[in-house]
Formats: sequence, C-alpha cells, structure tokens
Amino acid sequence: MNKYLSDSHTKHRLMYHIHMLVQLRPNISVSMAAQLFNGGSANVILAEFPELEEFLCGDSFWSDGYFAETVGKCDKEIIKKYVQNQ
Repeated sequence: MNKYLSDSHTKHRLMYHIHMLVQLRPNISVSMAAQLFNGGSANVILAEFPELEEFLCGDSFWSDGYFAETVGKCDKEIIKKYVQNQ
C-alpha cells in the first residue's frame, strides 16, 4: 500500500474522532503511525482550508493523544463491521 501501512481495511469518521482498522508494517510503531495520520491529515485539511489556521491551539491542528488496540485473534470482518457501524 505504501511504505508505512501494509493494509488499510476500513475507517469511520465521527464528529470528533476517527476509527480506523489498519495493519502496520512491523518496522512502524503505533505512535509513528498516529503521528503520520495526524500530520498528513492536518496538512491536507489546512491546504484546502487555510482559514482554519486561526483556530489552532498553539501549533497543533489535532489535540494530543490517541487510542490504539490490537485485534489479536478476532476475525477481521467482525472488526470491520464494528468500525463501519460506529
């Protein structure tokens, strides 16, 4: 898929956060993936809507923090349905 993700299975946006089911390459940490998602999406949004820059809290577009959980032995299709139905 790209040099960081091996697969992006599904995502679901909510008003204030996003749910994603991704499979990372072994050499990419969860924190690195979160930084890449946050930084990349902020760049795209600010390029399209530069007027939003005045609403930044300091230098950050997104608030600090993220939640990550491993899927383990759960069936990927069950997790996909969960994310899609949020």
